[in-house]
Amino acid sequence: MIQQPLLIIMVLLAIELLVLSMANHQRTKGWFNLLPPVFWIYFLPMLASSFGLIDPKSPVFGMITTWLLPACLLLLLLPVDIKAILRLGPTALVMFFVGALGIVAGTALVFSLLKPLIGQQFWSGFGALSASWTGGSANMIAVKEALSVPDQVFAPMVIVDTVVPYLWMATLIAGVALQPAFDRWNRADRRIVDELGSRSLAAGQALQQRFSMGGFLLILPVAAAGSSMAHWLGRQLPAIKDVISGYTWTIVIVSLLGLLLSCTPARKLEQHGASKAGSWLLYFVLTAIGAKASVASFGSALLLIGAGLLIMLVHALFLLVAASLLKAPLFLVAAASQANVGGVASAPVVAEVYQPGLASVGLLLAILGNIFGTYFGIFCAQLCRML
Repeated sequence: MIQQPLLIIMVLLAIELLVLSMANHQRTKGWFNLLPPVFWIYFLPMLASSFGLIDPKSPVFGMITTWLLPACLLLLLLPVDIKAILRLGPTALVMFFVGALGIVAGTALVFSLLKPLIGQQFWSGFGALSASWTGGSANMIAVKEALSVPDQVFAPMVIVDTVVPYLWMATLIAGVALQPAFDRWNRADRRIVDELGSRSLAAGQALQQRFSMGGFLLILPVAAAGSSMAHWLGRQLPAIKDVISGYTWTIVIVSLLGLLLSCTPARKLEQHGASKAGSWLLYFVLTAIGAKASVASFGSALLLIGAGLLIMLVHALFLLVAASLLKAPLFLVAAASQANVGGVASAPVVAEVYQPGLASVGLLLAILGNIFGTYFGIFCAQLCRML
């Protein structure tokens, strides 16, 4: 069994690099169509620790998550363009937030119904899941660490977060044929779609990166300084037992700090790969979290997948009611839904399927989820805890 911290770090890095290189290679990237790279980056370290290759109790895992997670969250929020998101207009923004509200309400409702079957200890796991489905993987991991979600609770949630969004995306894409009939029945205002096209096109083109090594070397000090500041401020604020800890404050503060920096010239670091560096750090944090878990934790995944599908039904109901009240087209229902549940990787795909040329609408709504997902997840977890 490998116990030396440096050797463990090398094993985790090797797993991350192997998965990412295979996912980007022309011959092997098709293998990840069913189970995405993020799943394998979590699952393979879990196998390594479960079968005795690396020590699952090594303190190096805690150090990785404690110090690198705030840094990666800061980098992932740097490229946020608040003005571009606001230009989407009130209807698109309301639809997104209604979809997020449906996830939070559905998660709390389903947890309260299934608590006798799954156990009350899953309250924090459901909160982490809601963070992913209102933001993305980074938000899910942030809530996991902020609330100290037990590994045996978090592990099956990774399965749910892999299976249910793919099923939901397939459902949304299959519904594209219903778009004309739905818009006629709902008397949807199609001018919304035309306005979105003019507002979001330039914004979608502005998110390109121009990588340079000099700029990349500036990224790490900014991430380190922001992470250290968030840690220091988090220790100064009061902790509330079972509600908010010092590290919860750290996650909340660093998310806000990243958002504030996106309104300054620091946002230009995205041209040099800030969010890409943040993604690499996030995947490395995920390998450390996976190495602490056990394969035995997957036993309750099937029931939890059913719970996830019930949450999707509540989420869909919220969006359909909002679409009826706002006369929103089905395009916005689908784009807002996938922006919540699927995030930046898949929301542009669904938006493009419904309205060719408007992939940037899905992207900008998904970025909005990255901003608020952590806060929604912590709030939802507290709802579940009170239940």
